[in-house]
Amino acid sequence: MAQFYSPKRRVTTRQNSPVLTLTVDNLDPFGQGVAHHNGKAIFVPGVLPGEQAEVQLTEEKNKFAKGRLKRLLSRSPQRVEPRCPHFGVCGGCQQQHAAESLQQQSKAAALVRMIARETGVTPQQEPVIAGPQYGYRRRARLGLLWQPKQQRLVMGFRQAASSDLVPVTQCPVLHPELEQLLTPLRACLSALQVARRLGHVELVLADNGPILVLRHLDALKEDDRQALQAFARTKNVTIYLAPDSDSLEKLCGETPYYQVDGLRLDFSPRDFIQVNDHVNQQMVAQALEWLSIQPNDRVLDLFCGMGNFTLPLARRAAAVVGIEGVATLVANGQYNAHKNRLNNASFFHENLEEDVEQQPWAAQGFDKVMLDPARAGAAGVMSHIVKLAPERVVYVSCNPTTLARDSKVLLSAGYRLARVRMLDMFPHTGHLESMALFINGSAPEVAAK
Repeated sequence: MAQFYSPKRRVTTRQNSPVLTLTVDNLDPFGQGVAHHNGKAIFVPGVLPGEQAEVQLTEEKNKFAKGRLKRLLSRSPQRVEPRCPHFGVCGGCQQQHAAESLQQQSKAAALVRMIARETGVTPQQEPVIAGPQYGYRRRARLGLLWQPKQQRLVMGFRQAASSDLVPVTQCPVLHPELEQLLTPLRACLSALQVARRLGHVELVLADNGPILVLRHLDALKEDDRQALQAFARTKNVTIYLAPDSDSLEKLCGETPYYQVDGLRLDFSPRDFIQVNDHVNQQMVAQALEWLSIQPNDRVLDLFCGMGNFTLPLARRAAAVVGIEGVATLVANGQYNAHKNRLNNASFFHENLEEDVEQQPWAAQGFDKVMLDPARAGAAGVMSHIVKLAPERVVYVSCNPTTLARDSKVLLSAGYRLARVRMLDMFPHTGHLESMALFINGSAPEVAAK
């Protein structure tokens, strides 16, 4: 059984701890092997179920311990060769050594166990919503650091549990259009006069091409601007400059957009968009199916962002209301609704962690509710959803702990948990995303496909 712990908890580091020979039982959702010794769970990164290993304990608590792999004594048939040369040092991926099927099965099983433990309801395991295991990321932020002794610019990702940068020349989980920019981009940035005063660079892949956002700490001189524009022309890249955390200047290129459900959504490179386009397309389609939208339905979309669900819902429903706490996302949602001629979609800029009873949308009636909150979940709005008494609720979650917590509010109000699916949004990582369907009373359940 997978057990969860927080790395922020105070732990005791054992000095001169013994080396144990352990056999791992399974994986936790973060990709760590779970073994047991004297009734205590021991988490060991890098070891797979069925493998025997020599493990040295590094941290110990009453109910669990952590260990470090010293020597692998047997190999699982589900162990694979990591594709990335930086795996094990870069902190971005934790599970490239595990077969795709093992990663998905472990996460899906952990999701079901957690929901069952917290709610008393054991959902049926369903097929995972997944896409390609590599080349899936359409967004990444790389740190930039000038090393004066070596007189070079380092560009890369953070090491695991460290602020140090790992110089990256390859990243197989990045979309190929972004990965192929890594080496020429570092060369371009290294040659800038402002190379010593760069913060980070963000790469985003829109449907109309790659975007680069450069955070620079000093003003760019004209020579540097021209060098970046030349890079943009050569690599067909749109470039934005970010002199601070609030400002954004388009240096050159087109307005980025992505498509979902046949709609075009323009966005700013700092706007939140789902990192995995393949999974996002399937996730939106699944939400639409589960909600079973009828032409006369009024739908509420909470934590709606710039309308990733709102606008596809508006194509099918009589009216859709989107609620979002970030003003720029609300403005983009309104713009994209107008551009796609969806006059039945309206957006409100509201903080859903405050008293929602006083917010202007709260008194309206809704037949269906869609919500996609951040990791903190939706505790502030769950009781109001119950008060609205929608026929169906679809909850998309990036944190199974808060999903389980919020589910209890709906279950105690008479809803039933009809469907749960794991979303493999971030293969090779410890992220566990999912979506759940709740049906009110005796409404018909959606047939599984």
